[in-house]
Amino acid sequence: MMSDENAAPDENPEVENPAEPEIDPVEALRAENAELKDRVLRTIAEMENLRKRTERDVNDTRSYAISGFARDMLSATDALSRALVMLPAEARENGDATTKSLIEGIELAEREMQRLLAKHGVTPIEAEGQKFDPHKHQAMFEVPDPSKPEGTVVQVVQAGFAIGDRVLRPAMVGVAKGGPSHAPVDEAVDKSA
Repeated sequence: MMSDENAAPDENPEVENPAEPEIDPVEALRAENAELKDRVLRTIAEMENLRKRTERDVNDTRSYAISGFARDMLSATDALSRALVMLPAEARENGDATTKSLIEGIELAEREMQRLLAKHGVTPIEAEGQKFDPHKHQAMFEVPDPSKPEGTVVQVVQAGFAIGDRVLRPAMVGVAKGGPSHAPVDEAVDKSA
């Protein structure tokens, strides 16, 4: 006979293990339903965010895809403008028919290029008389002018252009120096640093 010490533990299937409480199937399904609902709502939110981000990227691409081309076209437009500036006034007034036609053709080409650039969202940056903005203007020199507030653009050497809210080319400008400051007294910047 076997002793009681060596006997296998009683494996009576009718006795429940007290460490594992019985799970209510309805509560388990409710918990799973809540988890799935949460996952679906999160997925919908992620998809909506992705849709908005994609829409914004597509709009940016439409708006700014021609930036490189527009920048190159600005160089050609500048060349036409310089050609017109270099023509003497007497050539415009007293020139023969061929010279006048040439001048009119250059003016027409420049206006058409400006119109096409504007049609595609390329706009000039306002500079003259504006407060200097390093994001839109490139200072080429300072002009001593006590009659103008310090930091005011007083001369535009080359026009700047933007496409949408992005700068294609900053305006090259001369900035006033020596006049009253733009900033109010309480917002004055310490320039001694």
